[in-house]
Amino acid sequence: MSLFFFRLTPPRADFAQTMTQAEQQAMAAHQEYWQQLEADGRVVVYGPVADPEGVWGLGVLRAADRAEVLAIAESDPSVTAGVNTFEVFEILGS
Repeated sequence: MSLFFFRLTPPRADFAQTMTQAEQQAMAAHQEYWQQLEADGRVVVYGPVADPEGVWGLGVLRAADRAEVLAIAESDPSVTAGVNTFEVFEILGS
C-alpha cells in the first residue's frame, strides 16, 4: 500500500461561508463518505485546511495505486454533485 495526498478544491474562496442548500447537502454527504473511509482504515487524516486564500480539503489515503485513489475521489459525493474538484498526488517513499 502507498500513501496519496488528496486535495479537494471548492468552487470559490468563500465557499465555507456561502454554501447554497444544495452545496450543504453535498458537503454533508461528503463528510459521511470520508467518515466511512476513515472507519474502513483507508484514511490516515482528513479535514479542512484554513488557508488564508480560502478553505480547501485535505486527505491522506492508503491505496494500492493511483487508480484506486482516483476511483475514491471520483465517487466523493461533493465531486459527483459537481460542487468540488480534486487533485491526487502520490507521497513518494511511503
